[in-house]
Amino acid sequence: MGDDVITIEKILAVPAVTGYYSDDQAAILAGAERDGFDYRGTSVTPGMSAVRQPGHAVSVMLILSDGQVAHGDCASVQYSGVGGRAPAFSAALGVQEVHALETTLLGERVDRFQRLESIAVSALGAGHPAVLYGVSQALLHAAALANSRTIAEQVQFEYNLANPLAPVPIFAQSGESPYDNVDKMILREIDVLPHGLINSMDKVGPDAATLLDYVQWVANRVISRRGDDHYNPVLHFDLYGTLGRLRERNLSKVASDLARLKEAAGPFTLQIEGPIDLGSRAAQIDGLSELKVLLRKQGTDVTIVADEWCNSLDDVRAFVRHEAADMIQVKTPDLGSVDAVIKALVICRENGVRAYAGGTCNETDRSAQITTNIAVACGVAQTLAKPGMGVDEGYMIVSNEMGRLLALSAARKLGVTA
Repeated sequence: MGDDVITIEKILAVPAVTGYYSDDQAAILAGAERDGFDYRGTSVTPGMSAVRQPGHAVSVMLILSDGQVAHGDCASVQYSGVGGRAPAFSAALGVQEVHALETTLLGERVDRFQRLESIAVSALGAGHPAVLYGVSQALLHAAALANSRTIAEQVQFEYNLANPLAPVPIFAQSGESPYDNVDKMILREIDVLPHGLINSMDKVGPDAATLLDYVQWVANRVISRRGDDHYNPVLHFDLYGTLGRLRERNLSKVASDLARLKEAAGPFTLQIEGPIDLGSRAAQIDGLSELKVLLRKQGTDVTIVADEWCNSLDDVRAFVRHEAADMIQVKTPDLGSVDAVIKALVICRENGVRAYAGGTCNETDRSAQITTNIAVACGVAQTLAKPGMGVDEGYMIVSNEMGRLLALSAARKLGVTA
C-alpha cells in the first residue's frame, strides 16, 4: 500500500438498465391479466406507470486521484412501493441525487469505507435508497482499491469479521419459466432452488393444490435427473403472502398447508419465504412468530423466511429480536447503504438467525458483484444469483465473482500481489 493519500477527484453518474423489470405486485395480486410477457391493466401502486415497466439503474463511478475508478450501481427491487418499500426508482432523478453529492465527497480520502459512507448518508438525507445503494457500493470499492484488497477483504477488515473467506451457497430463482429453469438449476447443481415466483393466486390453486403439485414436481425432478444422491439442494419457494391470502389469514390453516408442502418436498430441506403478508411490520412479526410456534407444535420442519416488511436495518433488528423467522432475506437494495446490509447480515448470524444475502432480479451485474463480496465476507447461509430471471446469467455473474475473489484472497496469503 502506498503512502500517498488517495482522494475522490470526480463523480460520474450514468443512466443504466437493470437485468429485469419493475412490476406492480398489488396489481398482479388483484388480477392483472398476462398479455404475452407484459400485463394488461392499470397500475395501482404509487410510482408505477404500468403494471410492468423496464427497470432503471444509475452507474456511479468515482474517479480517484491515482487514476483508478471505483464503481457501484443504483437499483431498486422488482416489487417497489409495496410491503413498506420505497417507490420505483427513476434514473433521471437518481442522476441528480448522485451529482448533488459532489460538493460533499470531492476531495475526500478513500482509505476507510465506513467514514465515507457516514458522510454520504448525512448528505443524501431522505433520498431514494437506490441512490445510497449505488453510491455506497462505489465508496466500498474505492476503499478496497486504496488498500489493495478485494472488496470482501475490505469488509472483513473494517467490520472485524474473523470467519474464513469461503464459498457460500447460491440460490437461483426460476422467474416465469418454473419448469425449464429448474432443469437448468439441476444441470448446474445449484445449491438452493427454485423460488417458483408464486406471486398470484392461480399459482396456488384451490386448496393449494397447484402449489403442492409444483413442489412435488420439483422434488421428483431433482431425484430423477441428479443421477445419484450426492446432489441434495435446498428447496426454497417464495409465496408472496399468497398462502395467507388463500386461507384468509387463518394461521392454523396456513401451518397445515406448510406441513403438506413439507411432505411434498420429500427428502429435501424446505424453505418457505413470505407465506403470509399481514400488511404492516408489527402484524408481520406477530404473524410469523405465531406461525413458527404452530409449526413447532405440529412437528413440521420448515424454514420460515422473512422478506416483506423487513426492509431496513431497524426492521431486521426487530424481526431478530422477536424471533419472527428462521431466516431473513436482507434485501440489499431496500436497505440502501451496503453498510446497513453488512450490519444486518452480521446481526442475523450473531443471533442464530440464518442470513440470506438477497436482492432482486431487477439489479445489475455490478451490484451483484459487490453484494457477492459482502455475502462471502459475512459468511451467509445463502446468496442470490442475480440479476435477471434466466438462471444462467445471474448464476454466472455471482459464481464467477465468488471464484475470483476467493482466488485473489488465497493468492495474497501466499504472498502474491495484484
